[in-house]
Amino acid sequence: MTTYGFLGLGIMGGPMAANLVRAGFDVTVWNRNPAKCAPLVALGARQASSPAEVCAACDITIAMLADPAAAKEVCFGPNGVLEGIGGGRGYIDMSTVDDETSTAIGAAVTARGGRFLEAPVSGTKKPAEDGTLIILAAGDRSLFDEAGPAFAVLGKTCLHLARWAKGRG
Repeated sequence: MTTYGFLGLGIMGGPMAANLVRAGFDVTVWNRNPAKCAPLVALGARQASSPAEVCAACDITIAMLADPAAAKEVCFGPNGVLEGIGGGRGYIDMSTVDDETSTAIGAAVTARGGRFLEAPVSGTKKPAEDGTLIILAAGDRSLFDEAGPAFAVLGKTCLHLARWAKGRG
């Protein structure tokens, strides 16, 4: 069974991660505020101490972070994604970030031997809770296909639009 990590348990990420756990997925969670992990752990998720620990332990890690600054910090910062990714493990950034941020994260993940998919969502708190988001993905097609069962829990529509960053991925 594919193991999933989830980074960012705010307004959108918390309900999304909860939906995965309730659906029976093996999920490890992390949040900058560790207290936000408690409800997910109560549902059956495991809690990690850093993004690096999540990425090293999981086949696919999903990030749903507040903004580009948070996405960069979680990826490039101490004990960040880049310290745990590699070996073909997947990183899916579902945060809404600018092209520059997505390109930098994707290039760094793939340079470390990971697979990258940018997959921002259309929807707010209620669709996140209901699992009815619209997921618009671009990047590694094998990662998109592998994450399909999780995407089916998170959204009502999931589209793979293109290869990420003009042919990379």
